[in-house]
Amino acid sequence: MRILVMMAHPDDPEFAAGGTIARWTQEGHEVIYCLATRGDKGSDDPTMHPERLAAIREAEQHAAAAILGVREVLFLNYLDGTLEPNLSLRRDIVRVIRRYRPEIVVTMDPQTLIRGDRYINHNDHRAIGLATLDAIFPAAGNPLYFPELLREGLEPHRVQEVYLATTEHANHWVDITDTFDRKLAALRCHASQIRDFAALEQRLRERLRHSIDGREILAEGFRRIVLE
Repeated sequence: MRILVMMAHPDDPEFAAGGTIARWTQEGHEVIYCLATRGDKGSDDPTMHPERLAAIREAEQHAAAAILGVREVLFLNYLDGTLEPNLSLRRDIVRVIRRYRPEIVVTMDPQTLIRGDRYINHNDHRAIGLATLDAIFPAAGNPLYFPELLREGLEPHRVQEVYLATTEHANHWVDITDTFDRKLAALRCHASQIRDFAALEQRLRERLRHSIDGREILAEGFRRIVLE
């Protein structure tokens, strides 16, 4: 299968679904990343210039993707922190969907505003999730939406499944016990974003630990939508 991972920032794919992506590529599926921004605001260092940070994070993302077996990484080059689920972003996502024609699309759950009691979900995460869902249905599969894409030679395409990451309503779990180390290795590439890797690893092990059929595993949860 061909799987499109549509996220907002560098490191989003690894945090949200790194073990699943590693498992998919290991099974022979083709995974493509498309990131709406280059992460130019992902630093609290007052001496850091946005363009320099974007270049750093783009390189980190390519390195992380390679570890997970992802050969192609696209950037839409929107500015970090400015994403809105508008027609411009929707058109750009439809363009990518029609160009690569994935069976599965992975994106963020736009309904997640607060996770637990400790984390406010980034506005870009919510925006990319909503824009991607609007792109998947009905726009990507309907020739009357964005006729300018037809003139680019991009025919309509219907996505079969959607996996929503960072969701509070998971209905599908992917066992990543055997690929968790690759998820960690990919996350290590994002050195500009991670200050204490040991603490991060501990949090991830705790968050991803699940008991299924009496067996302890590490698993990433998604809200899976099978489109008819």
